[in-house]
Amino acid sequence: MTVPSFSFAKEADASPGKTIVDIAAGNEDFSTLVAAVKAAGLVETLSSKGPFTVFAPTNDAFNKLPKGTVESLLKPENKDKLISILKYHVVSGKVMAADVVKLDEAKTVQGQSVKISTGSDGVTVNKSKVVKTDIEASNGVIHVIDSVLLPSDK
Repeated sequence: MTVPSFSFAKEADASPGKTIVDIAAGNEDFSTLVAAVKAAGLVETLSSKGPFTVFAPTNDAFNKLPKGTVESLLKPENKDKLISILKYHVVSGKVMAADVVKLDEAKTVQGQSVKISTGSDGVTVNKSKVVKTDIEASNGVIHVIDSVLLPSDK
């Protein structure tokens, strides 16, 4: 399996002056995520003091969803569902990779928990593989994942 490449320079990983939103907006690999955050009206929240841990899906992760899903979620009438999905990618607090690997699950700000497992092939959140960790921001940390996390319909 090949690991997708990302345009993060090592020295750009730690961006203490930039928020999670600033970092995501500055990387084309997250353009779909940024569009979704804007459509959901969560820019201000994710730019606030936090701290937050964001499991950030790449554009390739969004492309794995069934055709038309992203376009449907970006419609105003689906804003509540989009907000729920995005909040399912966020955990309160700054949880660095060294701490994530010690967890079995983490409660998201959406209310449901994600399952975390560590194995020989790395860390997964639910069934999504963590492909890059510890991208620090002024208000938390980003861990890049290869699939969109979807909360259960409870």
